[in-house]
Amino acid sequence: MQTSQSTLHIGIVGGGIAGVALALDLCRHTHLSVQLFESAPAFGEVGAGVSFGANAVRAIAGLGIAEPYRQIADRTLDPWQDIWFEWRRGEDAGYLGASLAEGVGQSSVHRADFLDALASQLPEGIAQFGKRAVSVEQDAEQARVLFTDGSEHRCDLLIAADGIKSSIRDHVLQGLGQPLAAPRFSGTCAYRGMIDSQQLRAAYRARGVDEHLVDVPQMYLGLDAHILTFPVKQGRLINVVAFISDRSRPDPSWPSDSPWVRNASQEEMLAAFTDWGDAARVLLECIPAPTLWALHELEELPGYVHGRVGLIGDAAHAMLPHQGAGAGQGLEDAWLLARLLADPQVLTSRPQAVLEVYDAIRRPRACRVQRTSWEAGELYELRDPAVADDEQLLGETLAERFDWLWDHDLQSDLQEAREQLGWKVLV
Repeated sequence: MQTSQSTLHIGIVGGGIAGVALALDLCRHTHLSVQLFESAPAFGEVGAGVSFGANAVRAIAGLGIAEPYRQIADRTLDPWQDIWFEWRRGEDAGYLGASLAEGVGQSSVHRADFLDALASQLPEGIAQFGKRAVSVEQDAEQARVLFTDGSEHRCDLLIAADGIKSSIRDHVLQGLGQPLAAPRFSGTCAYRGMIDSQQLRAAYRARGVDEHLVDVPQMYLGLDAHILTFPVKQGRLINVVAFISDRSRPDPSWPSDSPWVRNASQEEMLAAFTDWGDAARVLLECIPAPTLWALHELEELPGYVHGRVGLIGDAAHAMLPHQGAGAGQGLEDAWLLARLLADPQVLTSRPQAVLEVYDAIRRPRACRVQRTSWEAGELYELRDPAVADDEQLLGETLAERFDWLWDHDLQSDLQEAREQLGWKVLV
């Protein structure tokens, strides 16, 4: 397929937050023809609360979805509106410090609510459902994706936003002559649950626990375990994630026949936090039926792009959740690609060149976020060799650790991309 003078055809595989956000931005531009393919019968997100740092909030605004996000997002109430997390000891909730993100604080939302808000704005005909990709082919003129129902789609560029279990990642890595990358188990599992905020408040009051811990996002730290809380659903619910790490093996594995998510009992969860203090124990006692998640990640990939096919989001850089940065990195991917593809100068460039520049700019940052997300988990669980259980140093480190992540200059990325493509600067 030759790129016409007037239209560039974009295919997107995967209808999660990054894929839908990208499609929603691209379909606003008359020189782009966009089709999004989702394997499920309807849009839907797995999981509960998701947190966005200041960098991700800027990407959300840049993608033109700030208003639907604002309508459903949660923020910590005054006077704690800038607090990302307060850090506390798990054994007694003793205060260690706080991380501040001025103007943003803990900006969070229920995943499914956010996806619904985005999907509701997609024009009719952009999304097709029941389309599970099985293979990709490409030549000098086009990319071609084949689906399990026997159908196919041809396009100028194919963007894979199909998650950590991406069916398209193999095509990219094979094309680069690199080893394939499968999701790997991190050794950490997470118990998840949602608590009615008034129920938690009453439970804390009954046990003499400070109700401030309900009002402000908290992170309780301990050896080989940590627990986080933050509000969702406009503060009506408290999202709770209790992490527990098994460090008995240097190369942990998850049974191939076991699901990554299963129902768990409260007794099992409480047994993992036997020695923790009342704030943590009462919190967990308010979750009668938790789910258990086996946390998987990807190794840092040597490339996100092969020819006319590119990876974004978890398909490219699935990471541990310890910096609240995974979804935000997918939105940064979408933002940069959207800004480049929205520029009419794309019609006079090789489509592949846009993906090559995307890879050159986005991959080093996303890989660093992957790496530091793992390191953050080590820090929270008192396994960072430079900090260990030195509480003063721990508090100081946590206060400044995330600034580089949140303060990233997206506009600088875009300027660099334009320069690499040899494009004129738009006024």
